[in-house]
Amino acid sequence: MSATATRPAPAIVLTRVGKTYPGGVRALRDVSLTVERGTFLAVMGPSGSGKSTLMHCAAGLDVPSEGGVAVDGHEIGRLNETRRTELRRERVGFVFQSYNLVPSLSVAENITLPLRLAGRAPDREWVNALVERVGLAGRLGHRPTELSGGQQQRAAIVRALVARPAVVFADEPTGALDLRTAHQVLDLLRDLVDELRQTVVMVTHDPAAAARAHRALVMADGRVVDTLDRPTAVELADRLVALGKD
Repeated sequence: MSATATRPAPAIVLTRVGKTYPGGVRALRDVSLTVERGTFLAVMGPSGSGKSTLMHCAAGLDVPSEGGVAVDGHEIGRLNETRRTELRRERVGFVFQSYNLVPSLSVAENITLPLRLAGRAPDREWVNALVERVGLAGRLGHRPTELSGGQQQRAAIVRALVARPAVVFADEPTGALDLRTAHQVLDLLRDLVDELRQTVVMVTHDPAAAARAHRALVMADGRVVDTLDRPTAVELADRLVALGKD
């Protein structure tokens, strides 16, 4: 069998994706994108540029009006809502700005919640390895309110990884954190990509955060207007300023 035949599908493929909301609002226009496995992609752009809609469509949270989206080789447009939900549980992880931990559950219960919802038993060796990596081994019995913001976000990252997803989507993951803690969380995300070959797609408005990625997309008016490999914070900031002058 040829190497091409055995090569796994990319984590995400968008093909000429468009999204129009009721009232004729065009949020995405003809966006094509491939996210290879084991890469860290940042998506940037001003408010209303379409970056959040891009994430929602790529993650199967929303369905595009035009074009196709494949997650881990599975075309989302061919799935009904039940199957899309199952696909997200099995192949997609999420990290949000507000952590989205359940206050009444312990850290350990929060971490394994996606698996319990899917009716799957946790791989204890994998869970323990993740917990050790993020430095939460002594906090598993605590409630989220007993943790710092950085600890809560690290718990959310473990929760996103516990099902071994094809891709993790991080939506402004450092937006609620102080600068030092934000750097620690970004370091962790980059380490997960470099060391565990996890695929991460991060939506952010922060050029310094986006500079941690292997590649950055800059969006405006629902389109990808620039792609930067190994971006620097200065390059990204300059590009955003230039968009404001266009």
